[in-house]
Amino acid sequence: MTAIEQTEAARPRGTRLPRRARRNQLLGAAQEVFVAQGYHAAAMDDIAERAGVSKPVLYQHFPGKLDLYLALLDQHCESLIQSVRNALASTSDNKQRVRATMDAYFAYVEDDGGAFRLVFESDLTNEPAVRERVDKVANECAEAICDVIAEDTGLSRAESMLLASGLGGLAQVVARSWLHSDRSVPRDQAVQLLTSLAWRGIAGFPLHGTDHH
Repeated sequence: MTAIEQTEAARPRGTRLPRRARRNQLLGAAQEVFVAQGYHAAAMDDIAERAGVSKPVLYQHFPGKLDLYLALLDQHCESLIQSVRNALASTSDNKQRVRATMDAYFAYVEDDGGAFRLVFESDLTNEPAVRERVDKVANECAEAICDVIAEDTGLSRAESMLLASGLGGLAQVVARSWLHSDRSVPRDQAVQLLTSLAWRGIAGFPLHGTDHH
């Protein structure tokens, strides 16, 4: 059950929940409010009301609005990083690795909770703690892609990291563009188009020790 689903299940006031379940419920409520309103327009009153709890209960778990926001960022940044790692580990076929990685980004932005907006479209990127987390997700996804490129091509770490950053940035920007265009192209087709574009580029670097891709 997701945090938002726990919020729906536990919304009536007066329900006593274990501490971890309550925390997840509050995070789910906060996510709904932050995604809908942005950080600056959201208020702790709104989040408490959405969760069906009193403000003192909310403050028992999170001292302030920024603490809530950072907790959500930690959760959803790690989710994308793990999805990219899983995609890369899902096959040894490099073209399928590219497709799985592209699809991981599309799945991430398509999630009904809209968490990607907190990571990639935040109105709080001037806050150092937020910027650090946003940079971390881009860097760690790129590092995971870089590991595969460096191993398979024999390119230097620096060269592989440039290519990996390009692939990750391409996937993130195009996936968001696809979503904002009201998914005018079916997801599978969009992923295939992007995979074809990315593969034409990365396949130009032969596997280390061979002339074949």
